[in-house]
Amino acid sequence: MVRILKQQPKQLSLYSILYDKISNDHILKAINNAVDLSFINKQLASSYSKDLGRPAKEPEMMARLLILQYLYNFSDVRVIEETRLNLAYMWFVGINPEEELPDASLLAKFRTQRLKDTSIDDIIQEVVRQCVDKGIIKGTGVSIDATHTLANTVKKMPERVMKHLARKILRNLEKETGCIPDKVNPDIPEYKEITDPKEAKATMKEYLETMMQEVENAIETACAPETAKVLEETKEILKDEKFILQKGLRSLIDKNARVGYKTQTDSFFGYKVEYMMIPEERIITAVKAFDGAYVDGTDFDELYNRTKACGLTIKQASGDKAYFRKAILDTLKEDQVEAIIPVSASVYKIDENKFSYNKDSDQWICEMGNVTVKKVYSKTQKGHECYRYTFDKTVCQQCTKRAECAGKERGPRKYRVGLHASEYYEYSQVAQTDAFKE
Repeated sequence: MVRILKQQPKQLSLYSILYDKISNDHILKAINNAVDLSFINKQLASSYSKDLGRPAKEPEMMARLLILQYLYNFSDVRVIEETRLNLAYMWFVGINPEEELPDASLLAKFRTQRLKDTSIDDIIQEVVRQCVDKGIIKGTGVSIDATHTLANTVKKMPERVMKHLARKILRNLEKETGCIPDKVNPDIPEYKEITDPKEAKATMKEYLETMMQEVENAIETACAPETAKVLEETKEILKDEKFILQKGLRSLIDKNARVGYKTQTDSFFGYKVEYMMIPEERIITAVKAFDGAYVDGTDFDELYNRTKACGLTIKQASGDKAYFRKAILDTLKEDQVEAIIPVSASVYKIDENKFSYNKDSDQWICEMGNVTVKKVYSKTQKGHECYRYTFDKTVCQQCTKRAECAGKERGPRKYRVGLHASEYYEYSQVAQTDAFKE
């Protein structure tokens, strides 16, 4: 392990007078004045040893180099080269002109080994909090959305993945034991010659499972650790029922990527990144990455709570129809936050041209003025919970639209709604106002 350098005064050498040439309106000075990045040293302190190893470059310096890298689109090597030559960059990272910068390879290590010990949300949260405290961020509204990111590989059919796994097992087996035992069948089926996709998957799965058993019977897996590792990996993959259904793992290169959908017919392979931001300043307050199959809004509470922890006064929250969920609406209502979220027809299936709702009496009213007189809880044949409202029988029988409305029903008209339809009705009325639409 390495230890953090002790905090020492910087930029006090004879050459630091050169920094006076940097304009006061330089973007890096604006960033430095807005945010105190020294908190990064404290956040990452536990990932360094206090007594062992070589001295480390301070996490704050490394973070500032990453900021430069982002601002000016530099590579790891380029950001070090440019910082050696640019006074403003040297000043921003906190070194004297004659001091040496870390090797470019340390940037990659810092990203992959050090930053993983903290949450990027913790860093975002502290930066936003400081900006709120200083009055730089003044917005009172937040918005939430998710965007998709493509995986840096192609998705493969399960039978192709199983072929790669079989090859990997046999390759490691031969490398570690010197040969493929006679008891192990090395002839992988040609799945492309099988026209029925289901049969192709079943054939490959049967071969792979049989071959794996043959390998375990033929050798001591403890003497072939790499082979044993691939065997365990393959077992875990085959154990997942989603795998054969093409809803699970689709690549051995990127095992976490999944198939997701932008529309009912437009799919992608990769990840979803969900984020909450302040639209006025376009500042992200919380962000989280998920696999492509993630359903928007599932992790709303964590993003929302992290945003509140930034010290923001939230008065409005906006999102698309994916966020029209009772749990989300209830959270916002409890905090007295106005929800600017369009009504989702897939959740709220009420024809408001024919039916309206009176929340005080808990009654539905049809377009002809008849009201419900009875309400019972029930379940559909598919197990969906709902309420079944019954209209006044005598009024229904005399209604001129009975045949059109009730169809073949002999008794009074019955109207089935979801458990939370009455609550959604209120939101629906608000969503129809001019202020909401604007």
